[in-house]
Amino acid sequence: MKSGAKTPSRETVGTVTVAQVREIAEAKMKDLNANDIEGAMQIILGSARSMGIEVK
Repeated sequence: MKSGAKTPSRETVGTVTVAQVREIAEAKMKDLNANDIEGAMQIILGSARSMGIEVK
């Protein structure tokens, strides 16, 4: 099982594209506390950053 980075600000464990973030946000939209897809994407981006995932 993969896990997030031990030091997210310095270590990168993977990458995702903005298109992949949008796809994740669309799939999770009903579970997120967001009014629109852009807000949902910001939630996903924040979670990714906190785990050490780089967004390209």
